[in-house]
Order: sequence, then C-alpha cells, then structure tokens
Amino acid sequence: MTLLLKYTARTPIPVEVEGLIPSAVREKSLAEIERWEAFHGKEKVPLGELFQISGDPADERIEFQGELAGVHWIGARMDGGEIRVTGTAGRHVGSEMTAGTIVVEGDAGDWVGGELHGGTIHVRGRAGHLVGAAYRGSRRGMTGGTILVEGTTGNEIGHTMRRGLIAVGGAGDFAGVNMIAGTLLVSGPCGIRPGANMRRGTIGLFGSEPPRLLPSFRYACRYRPPFLSLLVSELGRHRFPLPDGMASAEMKLFHGDLVTLGRGEILLPLR
Repeated sequence: MTLLLKYTARTPIPVEVEGLIPSAVREKSLAEIERWEAFHGKEKVPLGELFQISGDPADERIEFQGELAGVHWIGARMDGGEIRVTGTAGRHVGSEMTAGTIVVEGDAGDWVGGELHGGTIHVRGRAGHLVGAAYRGSRRGMTGGTILVEGTTGNEIGHTMRRGLIAVGGAGDFAGVNMIAGTLLVSGPCGIRPGANMRRGTIGLFGSEPPRLLPSFRYACRYRPPFLSLLVSELGRHRFPLPDGMASAEMKLFHGDLVTLGRGEILLPLR
C-alpha cells in the first residue's frame, strides 16, 4: 500500500522535505513519519503539521497530493522505490537521485534532476530552468538516468551533463551548454545558442522552427540516424509524445562546438 502525503499547509514560506524518500521511511510507523522533521523556511517542524499522512510505507511507494509548488527537494537523493506527485512540485525534484522512479503529474520548478546519477523522472507538465544541470561550480552535471518533461522547460537544461538522456517538449536558451556527453532531445521550440561550448554528446532539435546554430558548428552531412529508432521505442514505452515519423526521419548533422573539443553533434530535421 502507498504512503499518502496530502499537503494541508497554507503558507507562502517555502517547505523543504529533503531526505523523505522511500528507503528512509519504509520501516517507520505513521507516528514516526508524522514526527519527521521538515523545514518551514528556516524552522524545523514535524511533517504532520504540513501533511495529512496515511497508508503504509513498506512497499517503498510515496504519493504526494496537492499543489506543492512551494515544496522543494521532493525525492532528492532518492535511491530506489517510487514517488508520485499528483499536483505541482517545487524546485530540485529528484536532484542527485541514483535509482527509482519519480512521476510529477503537473508542473515542476527549477533544477529537476539536478546532477542526476540514475533512475527516471517523468514530468507530465512543464519544468523550470536547469533541468539535469550541474550546480554552480560543479565540474559535471547529470551522470546517468533519464529525465522526461512533456511540456516546455527553461534555460540551460543539460548544463555540463556527462551521461544519460533528457527529452523535453521545448527548451529555453543555452540547451546543452557545456555538454560533456549524453543525449538531449527537444521535440518542440528551442531558444538561442543550443550546444554552446559542448564537447561531445548528441542534441536533437526536432521542432518545426529550430534555432539558428552558432557559427562554430559545421555542417557534416544528411542521414537517417539508426539510433533514433531505439530512442523512439524507449520513449514510446514511457508514453512520451514525439513528432510523427521521427524514428525514420532524415536529418542534417552538424559537428561542434569547434571552439572546444568539437566532437559533439546537433541533429536538425531536413525540411
């Protein structure tokens, strides 16, 4: 049976639930979980003052219910199990998680999957800036796992990512900036300067009006990437929406960013 956390607090002050993950509560009673310390601003308060708690945590499944845009760090450092958010979610959903699955039925804030190491995060709505990105000063961002955002996202998604897959319905500026490796797919609109300073990895820009690339990217050829059919099959398993015919579409391939190592690639649909 799922552990249900229904958000009942009415406060403009941010709430942080870092550490409240399935493996941490699976052997605790409901009374112990109600006494779990969360942050309400800078003050520590019992979780029971913020949520109505019911169910059973033994099967390592947690469901957050309500509008949780002001609740941050849901599923951060998660190492297994499942978390489902039936409303909105705040910042840092699944940051630094290593395993498990997080599904957000609504929108999420900034830093979804920040420095993700493993597992899957699926946001059915929109997300903010810095999805799968490195924290400021870090040498690498996402190192594994999968992030899916069906709606649009903000700037600098995949910043300094090293491995893994990010697929989004739209992106802001500097998508894949400083990218070391990995795969980033944008099925809708994308802002300026995608792939700036990327060294390796693949960025696919499949929107109807892809942005103009930086002059430090060089046209290579046109072809049908064989790996796209595998990616489309995997994304279809997650019911992630994609443009029709993407699996077999002919693409234009560009190499860059030539101001750095220049072994990255950007794919644009052939129009």
